[in-house]
Amino acid sequence: MLILSSEKTDNPARIERTYYLISENIRIDGREREDYRPMEIETDVVSHAFGSSRLRLANTDVLVAVKIEVDAPYPERPLEGKLEFFVDCSANATPEFEGRGGEELAVELSNCLSSAYRSEEVFNLKKLCIMKGRKCWKLYVDILLLEVGGNLFDAVSIAVKAALWNTQIPKIKSINVDGSNIDIQVCDDIFSCTKLDVTGAPLMVTVCKIGDKCIVDPNAAEEQCSVGAVVVAVSRGNICTISQTGTGSFHPDTFKSCLILGISVAQRLEDSLTETLGEIKANQDVGFLK
Repeated sequence: MLILSSEKTDNPARIERTYYLISENIRIDGREREDYRPMEIETDVVSHAFGSSRLRLANTDVLVAVKIEVDAPYPERPLEGKLEFFVDCSANATPEFEGRGGEELAVELSNCLSSAYRSEEVFNLKKLCIMKGRKCWKLYVDILLLEVGGNLFDAVSIAVKAALWNTQIPKIKSINVDGSNIDIQVCDDIFSCTKLDVTGAPLMVTVCKIGDKCIVDPNAAEEQCSVGAVVVAVSRGNICTISQTGTGSFHPDTFKSCLILGISVAQRLEDSLTETLGEIKANQDVGFLK
């Protein structure tokens, strides 16, 4: 597998060269505008978690762990469980994260994930209900950014979906109700668990505008060249949320093209991830997204 090394982006000639190559549908690392860098994914990498994954997208490295606890459902949603995202930026991931530099990005990422997973068609929280209005499963999805080499939104969304796919929900053996006290017993057999349905779990595609061209999977140098980007979260071929980053604006026709490109690329990512996770399940090995 080709692994790209991190490259400095403070050289004006470097930025001009990147821009020129993109205008010719060839990028500085040899990719075309719609190509992704190599991706390596592992699951079940955190022993004390109910599900986990690690994704390496060139120089971007993301670790996700899913933890579960019993909680009370929201009063307005008595038949649903809970799902919360927490993002932590390692101070060693990039110099920009030193001190409190990563907090704003962490909030942006967690809010984008929460928005993308909000719909029942995307992720059915009713499957996490234990007892109507009383008890439910609460999933904490903890995301650690170990290294940043561009295109965080896409990498995080893929890693989150893989971790949820890997998650095991304990089966309930018995529920004893004594007034306001509820005693829940789970099966002792660690293999007696339920898998989550992540068929509709969304994938995010960052469509980055450089000049009058749009690319996907921008590296750090390309992100510096970009005047703006659109993050398109796609579930089952439909857009579930859209976010814009950067300060640039998009012409309506360009914006529409970005959305169409995002949907198309997300479907390719979905097919590749599904195939890769199937291979991991069969071989208990590391998978490489094609």
